[in-house]
Amino acid sequence: MLPEGAKLTNVSRGQVVDEAVMIEALRSGRIAEATLDVFVQEPLPEGHPLWSLDNVLITPHLASNTTPAIAARDVAESIRRIRWGERPLHHVDPKRGY
Repeated sequence: MLPEGAKLTNVSRGQVVDEAVMIEALRSGRIAEATLDVFVQEPLPEGHPLWSLDNVLITPHLASNTTPAIAARDVAESIRRIRWGERPLHHVDPKRGY
């Protein structure tokens, strides 16, 4: 239902978004990019297709642990760091599952 080229952010519940449909939309470019803090299955399993998509930013379920102002600041700082070739504030460790 999103317009072509939309950017999706989900910090609510993983079940709010049909992951299979979202993944296909991300692969096709219908959805330009997604920032995801929640998933249908948590932790997100190793080998899940979302780990391999270049247009997906996975955050470590930090929206539930911080106030929105802090979470937004942390995400913005991590994006800045990644753009400058630096490590994000909250490193995702697939071995730990988040």
